Amino acid sequence: MALMMNSHGSLGGASLLFMVFHIAIVSSQAAIALSAAKYDVVSLGAKPDGIKDSTQAFVGAWLAACGSEMPATITVPLGRFLVGGATFSGPCKNNAIRWQIEGVITAPADYNVLGNVGTWLLFQQVDGMSISGGVLDGQGAALWACKASGKNCPSGATTIVFSDSRNIAVSRLTSLNSQLFHIVINGCQNMRLQGAKVFASGNSPNTDGVHVQLSSGVTIMNSKIGTGDDCVSIGAGTTNLWIENVACGPGHGISIGSLGKDAVEPGVENVTVKNVVFRGTQNGLRIKSWGRPSSGFAKNILFQHAIMSNVNNPVVIDQNYCPNNINCPGQFSGVKISDVTYQDIHGTSATEVAVKFDCSLKNPCTGIRLEDVKLTYKNDQQPAQASCINAGGLAYGLVQPSSCF
Repeated sequence: MALMMNSHGSLGGASLLFMVFHIAIVSSQAAIALSAAKYDVVSLGAKPDGIKDSTQAFVGAWLAACGSEMPATITVPLGRFLVGGATFSGPCKNNAIRWQIEGVITAPADYNVLGNVGTWLLFQQVDGMSISGGVLDGQGAALWACKASGKNCPSGATTIVFSDSRNIAVSRLTSLNSQLFHIVINGCQNMRLQGAKVFASGNSPNTDGVHVQLSSGVTIMNSKIGTGDDCVSIGAGTTNLWIENVACGPGHGISIGSLGKDAVEPGVENVTVKNVVFRGTQNGLRIKSWGRPSSGFAKNILFQHAIMSNVNNPVVIDQNYCPNNINCPGQFSGVKISDVTYQDIHGTSATEVAVKFDCSLKNPCTGIRLEDVKLTYKNDQQPAQASCINAGGLAYGLVQPSSCF
């Protein structure tokens, strides 16, 4: 560090103060680094061979880190680590637990081990934690095959769940071949997921990439998601959600819903989805609700800067969702959808109807805004169409297909 001298060849007062302050910060950071507790799962008995069950070592590392009154780091070195169902619970004595993962954490190959557990890796009631790197291999292919065969199979386990937690940062995490959902964020505040990679077969059932519900202040950025269900699904009670720079495909798109499954249900509001790309997906930007009474709602939604490539339903609102026509035929969705903006949406539709708003007869969609939308059909060779049922809004600038409001 260069030192600034005054005309008398000595340190000026401001420069001296800055130098003292800088040295104090460096010394403080060094002290924190030296004082941080460190726990290596291998030193606690984990085996990087993918054969021996290392669950006890992982849970032991968590208990030690959570019980530490100073910041703590848990390291998972290179190798494959077999971990059965594990729960990592708080509250902890510190709010600065860091996972540094270089290896692969793998679920049991026999899907019956976790098949009816519901969750493989669960973090709950944690305040202040980061996860960096690592691969989670759910080994779900055998269970998908079982379900495809029509046999009586277990439902499967979600790979990783963050529940009732806050101030969580997850970066560069890869999730492969989950039995069920890959990443679930439930009842959380202030969580950031960045640089995630999520992959599963396009035919894998119910393998949503990231599911968010009952949570506020969640950010999902710079991620690639290819799976057999929604790339990102947004459930009831989600507010202040930010999704940016996400590539989706294969999959069912980015979906708000399904909403309105329950008669009394919290709403979804203040959702931003921007700079997203969809390739060969079933849907692009979707909002769906059950066709039955509900107190739910979705409002203040912004879909901005999206590129569609051969997407079946690029822009869709479906308020008549009723799987297998059970418990909802002849009814109307009670979910109120309002103030939804589609801005700078371009690309190609695999079907003739590229924009479809199928809203509730009793609760029509209101405040829909289309601005700078250009979607074509059959790889840009033919114009696409738009369909509006019980939907009201305005179109601005170039809008193709032409607005049907």
